[in-house]
Amino acid sequence: MEDLILIGMPSSGKSTAGVLLAKRIGYGFIDTDLIIQGEQGALLSEIIEREGAEGFLAIEERVNAGIAAMRCVIATGGSVCYLPRAMEHLKKLGTVIYLELSQEEVARRIPSLERRGVVMRGTVNTLEALYRERVPLYERYADVTVHCDGQTIDETVAAIAAAAGFQI
Repeated sequence: MEDLILIGMPSSGKSTAGVLLAKRIGYGFIDTDLIIQGEQGALLSEIIEREGAEGFLAIEERVNAGIAAMRCVIATGGSVCYLPRAMEHLKKLGTVIYLELSQEEVARRIPSLERRGVVMRGTVNTLEALYRERVPLYERYADVTVHCDGQTIDETVAAIAAAAGFQI
């Protein structure tokens, strides 16, 4: 069995739905943001502040491109879409599933991008600009897209499982 790799905007449910999905289908669970935080001994927002966006992305690329997993649900950070080498590696591991949210739903779920630890590059400094920049990248890398607006976490988990061919 191959791995299931979850990508999408911050707050799309990658970590929360990912851990529940892993439990329900008997897979392991990997959260790349937690690996980065553990390795760096700091919160994502602190790492971004300390290293800058490009420094953080270099760490994120190294971590994601180095994952070795079997039968795991892998929740990635929202900025993994900027990292072609990491995304190529993840696509080799399994099915990449884009958890799609509308911009309005992301805005409702995230009151502050800075406190959340969201990478903002160049002139991107609003949620609207971030959304416009990232969505085409998620769409490019996705093998499957799961629409998550208006769903409970259990509905999202069930939709991901169904999209990946699991009955739960």
